[in-house]
Amino acid sequence: MNTQKDNRVKESSKLEEGIGKNQEKPSEAPRTPESTAGTIREACISIKFIDREESVKWIRDWLDSNKEYNARRDAYSLTRYLRACKYNHERSIRKLECMHKLRTSAPEWYENRDPLLPEIQELMQLGVFLPLLQRDPEGRAVILIRATAHDPRKHLQNNVFKTGLMILDLFLNRFQDTSVYGVVAILDLKDVTLGHARQMTIPIIRKCVHSWQACYPVRIRSINFINSPSYVNVVLNIFRRFMNPKLRMRVHVHGFDLNSLENQVPLNILPPEYGGSGDSLDHLIEYWTTQVTEAVDWYKEDEVYKYVENAQTTEPEN
Repeated sequence: MNTQKDNRVKESSKLEEGIGKNQEKPSEAPRTPESTAGTIREACISIKFIDREESVKWIRDWLDSNKEYNARRDAYSLTRYLRACKYNHERSIRKLECMHKLRTSAPEWYENRDPLLPEIQELMQLGVFLPLLQRDPEGRAVILIRATAHDPRKHLQNNVFKTGLMILDLFLNRFQDTSVYGVVAILDLKDVTLGHARQMTIPIIRKCVHSWQACYPVRIRSINFINSPSYVNVVLNIFRRFMNPKLRMRVHVHGFDLNSLENQVPLNILPPEYGGSGDSLDHLIEYWTTQVTEAVDWYKEDEVYKYVENAQTTEPEN
């Protein structure tokens, strides 16, 4: 069993090398017939007729003229925005603007991202945000969000989001094929309490949904709520209010029926605690805690990439 897990981690680590410079996506993974139309695969087929280097240069030129957006300028970081917007330049720029303004306007999520802070370490040890190390048959990343694993009397909701976004940002930076295939989110509401619900204020919900659908350069393929009692629908309906119609259609509430979840995600890749044969929660927690803790210097460097108001714009010389 340990050998199988080690092999899976080795396979996962290979993804960290990213997609080859001249390769738009990794080898094809099987997809179900109903998921083929209008997907990123079709976008990739059309993208081969597009000069990717020219598109990246177009964004770099825009950044040269808009110094207030201090963005990573490497090809992969910029290509993520292009892929998420099917290589529409204007939409890609809007998403980049949104992402960098969010990083400035939400310091509670994006500043002082020190993995060694006790509150961050504690939330990571609880396993509040766990990308699985296996992909689904469609190549999509599956992220397990244990939204009620923390104690609302002890842990601030903004610190929960901060921890999750720290893991997400590192994950997206290292596992580069995610920008091609997208993400499936599973939100576990096991043992949800009134205290958890009270933490989800309307401003936090609005900002959370805004970050998903307008800012992050990754496609959300489906959002699945499990172990959710019926009264949680009151909060979920508030989430839906801020979603656009496309994202709203991708929300699935499964209650306590994991068989229903299997219509969206194959159960076998889930941890044993969820009826699957994938990596255990303990293994995932250990893996991501180690990865994030060892990336302390990366987080320090990453903090500068944001919208900087009144940044100096270089004027052309006469």
